[in-house]
Amino acid sequence: MTSELATIVDFIRYGASRFGAAGLTFGHSYDNALDEATHLVLHALHLPHDLAPAYGAARLTAEEKRVVLELVERRIAEHKPVAYLTGEAWFAGLKFKSDTRALVPRSPIAELIQAGFSPWLDERPVDRALDLCTGSGCIGIAMAAHNPDWQVDLADISDDALALARENVEFQDVGDRVRVIRSDLFANLGGERYDLIVSNPPYVTEQEYAALPPEYGHEPALGLRAGDDGLDFALRILAAAPEHLSEDGVLIVEVGESERALVELLPTVPFNWIEFNVGQMGVFLLDRRDLVEHAEAIRAVAQRR
Repeated sequence: MTSELATIVDFIRYGASRFGAAGLTFGHSYDNALDEATHLVLHALHLPHDLAPAYGAARLTAEEKRVVLELVERRIAEHKPVAYLTGEAWFAGLKFKSDTRALVPRSPIAELIQAGFSPWLDERPVDRALDLCTGSGCIGIAMAAHNPDWQVDLADISDDALALARENVEFQDVGDRVRVIRSDLFANLGGERYDLIVSNPPYVTEQEYAALPPEYGHEPALGLRAGDDGLDFALRILAAAPEHLSEDGVLIVEVGESERALVELLPTVPFNWIEFNVGQMGVFLLDRRDLVEHAEAIRAVAQRR
């Protein structure tokens, strides 16, 4: 078989075909077999992810073939996301270290970051931002990298995730503007106020978690599970956020498929559901003034958790 496969394109095509035939689940940075196979092959060959197409005809050595095929077989046998096999993931145009200490970076919030949060922040100056439930640190670090004037805090309760986030802060060389804080949501952020709070908290329901494909079993459950309706953390964030936002501050939270449950619980709250290039992705935006205006209703729902 290895004699029949010769070029980079050959091995990308082979990997994609094997992944498709094996019935693997995609959704960790990539949503299809071809992109996963491309990431895996280029990583194994120590080549950039944006390699010019002309190099696709380059031939592999015997040792390179062995390494690529070994990774392909591991992806199939272990159902481990490619980001964990390669130790890297791309988010908002930046490369991050990725391993089982935190979820694989994949939030649609990357699109917002690369668009400068336009139009939402067009008339709002931002000096300080918070990435709450930061995990690997990808959202907050990307915000800092794309906005050199911002000071950004990363907060999470997981020591493992924070260790990875610190490595990514160093990897992206933003340590002069990014601070890493251990905190159960806002618990250790007393007195801190931000112009922008962005959060991708756990939002998978217990029923959904029980049915997840094996790929998700490699990720920490702490970063996924969020109660019967997926809103255990989002509601706590909504209730406490006004105390940590500046007067004109903005809160952006991803709740995924729990969007419908949130709207049913808080029908009077004027959630702005953000449209992405691929459509609505369960990410809402609220001004501080709206959070304050509806604080009583939010607290009442949150306290019933």
